[in-house]
Amino acid sequence: MKIRNHQHLLFFTGLIILAIISFFYFFRIDLTSDKRYSVAGQTKMLMERLDAPLKVVVYLDGDLNPGFLRLKKSTAELLDELSVYSGNSIDIRYENPSLADTPDQREKKYAGLQSRGLMPTAVYERDKEGKSIQKIIFPWIEMTYNGKKVQVCLLKNILGNSGEENLNISIENLEFEITDGIRRLVNTDVTKIAFLEGHGELSEPETYDICKSLSRYFQIDRGILANNASVLDNYKVVIIAKPTKPFSESDKYIIDQYIMNGGRVLWLLDGVRISNENLSTIGLSPALELDLNLNDQLFRYGIRINPVLLQDVQCASVPVNIAPAGTTPQFEPSPWYFAPLLLASPEHPVTRNITEVRSEFCSGIDLVGDNKQVKSDLLLATSDNTHIVGAPTTIDLSQKIKPNDKAYFNLAYVPVAVAMEGNFESDFANRMTPKGLTNTLPIRRQSLRTRQIVVADGDLIRNETTAKDSTTIPLGFDRYMNQQFGNKEFIQNAVLYLADDDGWMQLRSRTLKLRLLNKKISQEDRITWQLVNVLVPISILFIFGISYQVIRKRKYTKP
Repeated sequence: MKIRNHQHLLFFTGLIILAIISFFYFFRIDLTSDKRYSVAGQTKMLMERLDAPLKVVVYLDGDLNPGFLRLKKSTAELLDELSVYSGNSIDIRYENPSLADTPDQREKKYAGLQSRGLMPTAVYERDKEGKSIQKIIFPWIEMTYNGKKVQVCLLKNILGNSGEENLNISIENLEFEITDGIRRLVNTDVTKIAFLEGHGELSEPETYDICKSLSRYFQIDRGILANNASVLDNYKVVIIAKPTKPFSESDKYIIDQYIMNGGRVLWLLDGVRISNENLSTIGLSPALELDLNLNDQLFRYGIRINPVLLQDVQCASVPVNIAPAGTTPQFEPSPWYFAPLLLASPEHPVTRNITEVRSEFCSGIDLVGDNKQVKSDLLLATSDNTHIVGAPTTIDLSQKIKPNDKAYFNLAYVPVAVAMEGNFESDFANRMTPKGLTNTLPIRRQSLRTRQIVVADGDLIRNETTAKDSTTIPLGFDRYMNQQFGNKEFIQNAVLYLADDDGWMQLRSRTLKLRLLNKKISQEDRITWQLVNVLVPISILFIFGISYQVIRKRKYTKP
């Protein structure tokens, strides 16, 4: 009896010690193989910065199917986890937008949410009788902090993926998307980026849509370089969007030394010059090499943009008039091989889990040089049915090409966008400083560790505008195909990656293993598994009860 009391005393003493330790030292243990219940270190530090309550309204509620219930559950678990690390508790409220007394009230609620940018998603299901049912859900959360509000979409919808895959990708991106919204609420520091002008770059209306998206994170300026060598020093990222005129040596020097001092540049350059006006009027246009006087500079950094045009079987469609001359126009969709739908690398945080990116008259990229201090990663590439057209050439809309011609489409995965990170060599390492510049410093021959992204298509960042009222078309939206491509997400991720010093973009690389049931087997063996789930636990309890009684009877029955 004394031994048993001694054991009890040790047990309770251990519990008390553990309670005292846990009071002073907070810790959580995630035993899952993919660490799905863990948050990154930078996320914990972000939550500690909260000095006021964070209110979160989750609109993903109501009668949801199992997939969206899993997304809702993962969202709730992540918000609870963030609340643990926050200085102030997170006030979480769930609201079902479809809950209303009348259809008119429901439509009014829908319209109110959409006016704030929360777009609905239609989910089609079948009931037990096989009837198709449409449900409207809002996979969004709205966060309020110190009077500021942001909306965060929880659902990623990538074309070509199944519903289960898109939901799994959405769960993988939850931490990045939610913390991205919180950072926008918490951050008070102003980070500046710049669009260069003066070399025929895209105008402000042509980049309006991406500027609108980036303005949530940065102050955006535009301007020419002039003769001040330090004019770019205060900018985190510089964007060079589709220049058409050569760069002077002074401009090249300013950009080069900006990079050498740790600046980041997003290059969007064409390798070939094409007259779209001639192409739209007579169907023919010459394609000539575009000389921007940047070849030597890019070569020194480890990149060469080839003066070629890429054609791809995986491409956008355009309307073509097939009616005879003098008759009523009759348009049919036709593949536009000069507008490849570029594949996004699943390995890099910039392009992971984004849909295809629409290009037009893009060129190919080669990696050159042997600088071991620079790491290069492929971001965008063509498909495995690609053809290269060298310049000079003539673009002919009447040219007939068969998509199954393997002798013509004989190349695969030609790089179009590349990310580089490391210590770059200066293009002016053994050259004199150009004359006429002010605020110059001694030439830095090798850069601090920095990043660059080079895209061999300037149109990738250009949004269309309507002819009637100059209304901006969303970047990446194809009006004829009625399809949204990943251009905006790619450019936004590229700029965030270039400006990222804290590793936030690495959260987009998180992977959760998708464990799906085999629907065929689950339907065929449904009754069997239902019986197993019901009978096995009862049988275990029954066996345990009988065993306990037998052992107890043997132990305490006198011989």
